[in-house]
Amino acid sequence: MKKKALLFIALAFTLLLSACSQSSSSDDTNNKKNSGKLEIFSWWTGAGEEDGLKALIKLFKEKNPDIPVENAAVAGGAGTNAKAVLASRMQGNDPPATFQVHGGAELNDGWVAADKMEPLNDLYDKEKWNDKFPKQLIDMVSKDGKIYSVPVDIHRGNVLWYNKKVFADNNLQAPKTLDEFFKVADKLKAKGITPLALGDKEPWTATMIFENILLGTLGNEDYQKLWTGDLKFDDPKVKKAAESFKKMLSYVNDDHSSRNWQDASQLVAKGDAAMNIMGDWAKGYFVNDLKLKVNEDFGWVATPGSEGQFMIITDTFGLPKGVKNTKDVKQFLSLLGSVEGQDAFNPLKGSIPARTDADESKYDEYGKQTMKEFKEAKLAPSLAHGSAAPEGFVTKANQAVNIFVTQKNVGQLIDSLNQASSELKK
Repeated sequence: MKKKALLFIALAFTLLLSACSQSSSSDDTNNKKNSGKLEIFSWWTGAGEEDGLKALIKLFKEKNPDIPVENAAVAGGAGTNAKAVLASRMQGNDPPATFQVHGGAELNDGWVAADKMEPLNDLYDKEKWNDKFPKQLIDMVSKDGKIYSVPVDIHRGNVLWYNKKVFADNNLQAPKTLDEFFKVADKLKAKGITPLALGDKEPWTATMIFENILLGTLGNEDYQKLWTGDLKFDDPKVKKAAESFKKMLSYVNDDHSSRNWQDASQLVAKGDAAMNIMGDWAKGYFVNDLKLKVNEDFGWVATPGSEGQFMIITDTFGLPKGVKNTKDVKQFLSLLGSVEGQDAFNPLKGSIPARTDADESKYDEYGKQTMKEFKEAKLAPSLAHGSAAPEGFVTKANQAVNIFVTQKNVGQLIDSLNQASSELKK
């Protein structure tokens, strides 16, 4: 595992060469070193997420006025730039005080396996968190019995968003199965309406659709077996999911490769497209940026076929090794994991709290429903966001899906995923 962890860091470091903001960020690195500030490193710079982070920092400053805080967010690339800068700093033994990392493989097979993180079991015991976060979630931030980070939010990745006016005008119901989706899509296409908006300028968006179809087709147990090597990618059920993915791609906008996920969301908001499959940060974008009303302008269902499942993406923060202001970091992590901290952050970001005892009254209709389903549904880690599989596999999977979107060759996709499976933990 140590070898894979080093490969993870090397791969992340190579991203630094192409990251558009790395120069200015790297120039500041030496100034930040040993500054004594509580440097909070993330990629939260967009609407909603930035507001949530600022609210969290404001609350921390009110409670800890003597601790200097620096918001060290790095913009761009859906976290790609930030991860590249982080890899450079971690290799140079200049870690930020704490940093954003997805729970699951990105944390455990990356920074923990590379021996770059301190365990936090003592903090969990002190704050009595072991029964406040779901066990499956704690498992996602643990390795060999040690807990390494604190989840601040939960996003759901298997959501289909739809324009309510377009559906009402065409007398359609939101599809809950793939068969229903294809029937609805055919009717919309016949009316000249783009059924499904896609913006895969960055390939993870298409990978999200594929992982959603995989989850719905395989079910939770077999889906999870893919990432342990207990189910092969040439399994007939995986091929069936790939065929469904291929068919779904026949309903997307022609200019998908030049759009990002926000652009695709705009198509749905304007009624130029009827549906979009995206994580529920899309809800934050609809509400905060586009000023749409929840369950009036847009509606949602679980991605067709995945009802009862919860594709989980969780942002977490931990304690890197070598940090000098350990006490200050733990103060911040304590706030991060508290009801007060989670309820200050998540309503603004558009996510739901990782704790199961947060104040539901602070959340909108979507948030309340998702909080309930989070407690009841089976949790499945996201491939596209680094929770299900190591970085090496995720990179190769994104490349394979990117090629598939263009060529739509099921056999080639399966072969590529089979070859990439050598990156998976056995």
